[in-house]
Amino acid sequence: MAPVLRLCSLALALLPLASLPAAVTAQDAAGGCHQYTNRSCEECLKNVTCLWCASSKRCMEYPVRRILPPADLCELRSARWGVCWVNFEALIIAMSVVGGTLLIMLGVCCCCCCCKKKSKKPDKDDERAAREREKRRVRQEERRAEMKSRHDEIRRKYGLFKEENPYAKFEN
Repeated sequence: MAPVLRLCSLALALLPLASLPAAVTAQDAAGGCHQYTNRSCEECLKNVTCLWCASSKRCMEYPVRRILPPADLCELRSARWGVCWVNFEALIIAMSVVGGTLLIMLGVCCCCCCCKKKSKKPDKDDERAAREREKRRVRQEERRAEMKSRHDEIRRKYGLFKEENPYAKFEN
């Protein structure tokens, strides 16, 4: 439970000091973070506005105007805030990996959903177009057969009808 509280306090520290409750600012004004210098990290980080520098064993005010503490204040690999077992360097790397993984997973899911939706079945427009093509083909065949029968009738009428086999006359 304590690590969860520490992580929550880590999130609160990223907010500007003006948004912190009056009790925290009063505690900060009364004691300050410098009194925990050369003590333990746990004591320093009990106050959420404090930043522990492990290399110099100093406790200092967290620079709320910046997201990350500047290198001249404390190196990222030595800076601790919220919890003593996580440094800023590891936190940045871990958050980048998790964020990148989530973005890649989101992209893959979107691509899979789009491809699956397209290949699932033809949409209504495609089905309608296919039905209309088939109807046109059937009508065209009917017209072609009707035209052929009319032409054959005219040929028979004027004696121009071509026999199926031109050599049939000579068989008799």
